[in-house]
Amino acid sequence: MTTTDRRGFDLTDGERRALTDLAAFPLLGAITGRRSRRFPVGGRIPAGELAFTSNRPVQPLSEVERALVLSVVTGVTGRHFGISHHPGYAPALPNYSGSATGRTFPSAAGFHTTEFFFTDDSGTYFLSSRDAAPASSGGGGDIGDGDIEGGDIGDGGIEDWLAETVGRYRKISDHRIHLPREEPYLEGHNTWIANHPGSLLVIPIADLAQHFIANVAFFLQNGYGLYDDIHDREIPGASDPSLRHAGDPFPLSFVEQYTLAEASAELVTAAYNGHLVLGALGLGGWTFDGIDRLSVLGASGDPAVPGLGFEVQTDDRWSLPNPTGLPGVFETLSRPHVADAGEAVARFTERKFGPGGPFHPDTDGPWRDTPRVRASAAPYDERFTELLTGQIAYVDDVFGKIPGTVPTVHILNYLQAQHIDTDFYDHHFDPGAYLPTHRDHQDVWHS
Repeated sequence: MTTTDRRGFDLTDGERRALTDLAAFPLLGAITGRRSRRFPVGGRIPAGELAFTSNRPVQPLSEVERALVLSVVTGVTGRHFGISHHPGYAPALPNYSGSATGRTFPSAAGFHTTEFFFTDDSGTYFLSSRDAAPASSGGGGDIGDGDIEGGDIGDGGIEDWLAETVGRYRKISDHRIHLPREEPYLEGHNTWIANHPGSLLVIPIADLAQHFIANVAFFLQNGYGLYDDIHDREIPGASDPSLRHAGDPFPLSFVEQYTLAEASAELVTAAYNGHLVLGALGLGGWTFDGIDRLSVLGASGDPAVPGLGFEVQTDDRWSLPNPTGLPGVFETLSRPHVADAGEAVARFTERKFGPGGPFHPDTDGPWRDTPRVRASAAPYDERFTELLTGQIAYVDDVFGKIPGTVPTVHILNYLQAQHIDTDFYDHHFDPGAYLPTHRDHQDVWHS
């Protein structure tokens, strides 16, 4: 029997029982049982000691399996708690965060600049969650607490949580992303398996332009301007007397590497969460970085490999093309998606202080007096906005893009999920190469 909840997300009674078992799967079991299990049903290794051809047909993930993986990777879990105190701001609340939304993975100071694309046999999709309003205004624990009954976990239940994720899918193509099975599109060891038929390929992407603006704002708020160590000169505003540490700036290259590292932590943690849930589900797959990022984004230079179709810019000052975003879908705070640094800073400020933002009093939240807490955040005054805009404009003018020395958008790694062929592991491995959840997967999820 199949029932449908109010959102139109279908689950069978068997899937509800499977969700109950999934909720009880031990965290330590997921961590210690995590492995890269690359061989899928329908797969083939043509040569070598591990040569094997699957006798099973390709099997895509079910709608529920796909929703589970994507919810764990990208899902909204309530409102985050923000930064509670800084003596330099007191009695004001520190105003670092870019979003009020808590997700399944951490973000430095609540910047939340990562978004997600995914592709499978049904097409290619954008899945946005960084500013999505949660069903519950609480902070954390909404999914996973409470009594477990037929897969119903916490406020609203796991079914609603999955349905909310599914409701954010935005289809951008009827086709799986095309990546030729050869170098340089795929690293050699991935040509046999990456983006394999039947698989789900999740593509986390960071908006480094916005993350960089957030970091420059962070440093300025704490009294530090930027110094152009590439050209050995001060960036205008770094010695402004309003800064507590005027004349003691941070090197631009450090701040941009800092930005890259912070955003990378978002990317890898989201994918790692997905990898952990694969074992609990009894699915195969792994996290990896062996797909050419420029090919995925649309900068391969080959019209037959359009990737995601991002806007791509080139400049003699850069060693590589610079994808900036997908118009109307995922637009970074950089040209051509904004006219100039002034518009980029204005949109960044609106995200923080405007409706739905972390420092707007009408945005719900976890505190007993949320409107008062949110309204207490330190504002951006006119002088601060001028300083921030000036430093961002300098980088854009001198380097031709935002950020100046690292890409505008960044992919670190991917998550691939698929049904494994246990015959391969039985043939080539000692017992224990897969978990009981893999052994029982078909009976639990597909009977």
